[in-house]
Amino acid sequence: MSAFDNLNQHFQKIANFNHLAAICGWDAAAMMPAGGNDSRSKAMAELSVHIHGLKTESQLEDWFDKAESEQLDTDQQSQLREMKRNWQLSNVLPAKLVEAKSLAGSKCEHAWRTQRGENDWEGFVKNWKRVVELSIEEAQIRADILGSTPYDAMLDIYEPGVNQAELTKLFDEVKTWLPDLIDKAIEKQSSQSILLPTGTYSTESQKALGLEVMKLLQFDFNHGRLDESVHPFCGGVPQDVRLTTRYNEQEFVQSLMGIVHETGHARYEQGLPKYITGLPAGEARSMGIHESQSLFFEMQLGRSDEFITHLSKLANKHFAQHDSKIFEPQNLSRIYTQVKRDFIRVDADELTYPAHVILRYEIERDLINGDINYKDLPEAWDAKMQAYLGLSTKGNFTNGCMQDIHWTDGAFGYFPSYTLGAMYAAQFKASMAKDLNIGQAIESGDLSPIFNWLEQKIWSKGSLLGTNELVTQATGEALNAEHFKKHLTERYL
Repeated sequence: MSAFDNLNQHFQKIANFNHLAAICGWDAAAMMPAGGNDSRSKAMAELSVHIHGLKTESQLEDWFDKAESEQLDTDQQSQLREMKRNWQLSNVLPAKLVEAKSLAGSKCEHAWRTQRGENDWEGFVKNWKRVVELSIEEAQIRADILGSTPYDAMLDIYEPGVNQAELTKLFDEVKTWLPDLIDKAIEKQSSQSILLPTGTYSTESQKALGLEVMKLLQFDFNHGRLDESVHPFCGGVPQDVRLTTRYNEQEFVQSLMGIVHETGHARYEQGLPKYITGLPAGEARSMGIHESQSLFFEMQLGRSDEFITHLSKLANKHFAQHDSKIFEPQNLSRIYTQVKRDFIRVDADELTYPAHVILRYEIERDLINGDINYKDLPEAWDAKMQAYLGLSTKGNFTNGCMQDIHWTDGAFGYFPSYTLGAMYAAQFKASMAKDLNIGQAIESGDLSPIFNWLEQKIWSKGSLLGTNELVTQATGEALNAEHFKKHLTERYL
């Protein structure tokens, strides 16, 4: 057996354990009783250490050395590159740090689920302090290997090839035009009348509506399912994708578009190249590309006039006892494109969302680079919320610095992916529009031409291409934020 084959076999073994970890993680968020957290955390920590051990076994270095001298085709070379990157990302960390961070993250996240609702910053920070300390330790270890800043080293985990200098320049440019665009959109919408949802929208009816929308989006229910959790997410593995959303029986708006968003993630997972399933090259290219797919579904498709028309019909069907005027296409469109300065990122509209992301990016960058202390988080958050959205979160930790789940387990470097994803999504749609009539495809109810384009250009590529190469092949150019600005300007002005 060649060294390359040995590596393939070994990484398939790792994939099997990652499969179990993914399903256990979904269960902890969606199904597990609260009393199971302590034992589950220990089990997950031990599993993390075992997976880490597999990724750092001594013979891997020898196999990589030998495989690099073997005759490999282009795909195999890409597979080898991604396996080696995966190995290098893991090999720099001591097992004790991996275990400690897993335990600290599980403890912090579990407590956060209660502490956030109680506005308990003092209780939260006792656990979070340890998560931050371990994350900074990890970042410094990675930075020493890469010869980069600590934050760049963490960013590289989620967005290989992207650095903070590029991001800061990109986001600083967005800040030059976004506030004015938000002001003008709010002023334009001030004269529009919107009929907001009233009454009760049962969880059962909302779920039934969501499942029909997932069918319209051609989700493969033979390889996935929809459940509930405190924080909506898409987890599992490509062969068994687990989506979650949360329901509020006073309105249906957030859960419905949340399902559309998570279905975008899921369709990407289900469309990844099956012949290399389980191998790093068969995984999503980056978190930014992953977010581009969920945001393509939610923003580019989900808020289009043609898609809103489908939602109108389905909502009337499932909420027949309510005033049908609420579900008229024009009213639904206004609901889903309403611009409002608000506190919560996950509920933010498309236009103010980048401000939420930039705020988090700047804070986590400075935190991991040691420019601010973890104790400074509430003050830094309040200052930036006031600067970017004109809102104060002083004393409001629930809707301020405690609102996100990502930092509870040390996922620093992740937040930029959201706005990068929005930019990629706008660029993909602009390129797709040259090849097919997107509106006509949505209107017909058969979105296959759209999904075929995405599968051919994005999904089937997995990580065989680098991010810049993937985007350039799909659209004819590298990331160009002008497509995002144009999309927002045309939709809201």
